[in-house]
Amino acid sequence: MSTPPTGTSTPLPPLAGGAGGAGALRPLLAVVLDALSEGAAARGGPMPAGGPEAVAARVRDAVDPVLPDTGTGADAALRTLVRTFAEGAADPAEPLCVAHLHCPPLALAAAADLAASALNPSMDSWDQAPAASELEALVARALAAEVYPHAHAPHAHAPDALVTTGGTESNQLALLLARERHGSLQVVYGANAHHSIPRAAWLLGLPDPVAVPAPAGLIDLAALADVLTDLHGHGPLLVTATAGTTDTGLIDPLPEIADLCAAHGAELHIDAAYGGPLLFSDTHRHKLHGLDRAQSVTLDLHKLGWQPVAAGLLAVPDTAALAPLAHRAEYLNADDDTEAGLPDLLGRSLRTTRRPDILKAAATLKALGRRGLAELVDRTCASAGHLADLIDAHPGFELYDRPTISTVLFRPAHTTDEHLAALRRTLLTEGRAVLGRARADGRLWLKATLLNPHTTRSDLETLLKLLEGSTRR
Repeated sequence: MSTPPTGTSTPLPPLAGGAGGAGALRPLLAVVLDALSEGAAARGGPMPAGGPEAVAARVRDAVDPVLPDTGTGADAALRTLVRTFAEGAADPAEPLCVAHLHCPPLALAAAADLAASALNPSMDSWDQAPAASELEALVARALAAEVYPHAHAPHAHAPDALVTTGGTESNQLALLLARERHGSLQVVYGANAHHSIPRAAWLLGLPDPVAVPAPAGLIDLAALADVLTDLHGHGPLLVTATAGTTDTGLIDPLPEIADLCAAHGAELHIDAAYGGPLLFSDTHRHKLHGLDRAQSVTLDLHKLGWQPVAAGLLAVPDTAALAPLAHRAEYLNADDDTEAGLPDLLGRSLRTTRRPDILKAAATLKALGRRGLAELVDRTCASAGHLADLIDAHPGFELYDRPTISTVLFRPAHTTDEHLAALRRTLLTEGRAVLGRARADGRLWLKATLLNPHTTRSDLETLLKLLEGSTRR
């Protein structure tokens, strides 16, 4: 505890940074880690049992009163709230928690994130984040070079990337930059695209985007060609494609889409929030052929990258493409400071205050290297293949299709959509499994999005046995 000012008797709570920060954090971390373990044990599975009201009641009991007249002290507050938080979590590290593109973070990435929280740099001016700003620049450029490996230009015009909160912000920035390049813009997107694409067009005041059918989960190339032909000559066009759709994990035919864009004078943005990390894998990189032909690419390392939220990026082939984001605020990037050599950070985001989210990614890249990351990607994709094999061989289940990345759609045979939806909710309420849902071919399917590289074949067999038993009830 810090020494109180003259005239006070209560010691001040310690800070996380400074010379004494580590010493102050160490005993608190022991409390937090114990509470995490106790909460996970109390939960006993991937999801708290009892449904929304049971979870809400436990949280109300733990937090009441939210603002007491006299506090409980750090140990008691952390022990109570972290335990409750963990007990009530949907834990993506549990093998049967497979509903969403929500990954279990690596321990090393979470540890790096602790350092970021303790030091609390703010990435809006160099004098708030000297080392963090340089680290962000280096790592962002290195990841952009993975997307655009053949871009050979002077350093000032090399591939670059902005750090974002995730795919939604990256897609919004992509549309904003395209609009600023042209002054006006017509967006063309696949019906399989993430909802953030049409929403970004709305936020930016663009004309209503044109949706291209995706009857098999992929952009229909003939339909795209017809749309581009109809729109040709009516102003700048931006086509958005997807490398890893949210519902099915499919990858649009990127080279063919890029060819159509080139033929019709359209620009291309690719949302690779899910599929982007396939670039690390020699086995799966070919699935992203054509990615480097886009004017911008969305990446998201809190999906198939095992980072704590948030860890998004928007990559561009030339740092000059980011120029429209330049912004001046005297107290953050005065002209004379910039001319004197202090880095200007305001043009790196639409946000002002933002965390140094790059630290956890940098630690992961350095610790694991390309081979280590590739192994995680390959193991995760292999798990999806194993699950598809088990489903395909089981007479009680129907497989939608082989997985392209790590998403598997399936359903109990001879069931209705209503029964399937109820089955999913029952498993959630009982806390036994967390499965997603997706509609494809006019039917509702259970969705398993496998992102845990520690998942075993036995875990997958357990999931099917659980579903088999629940279906018979």
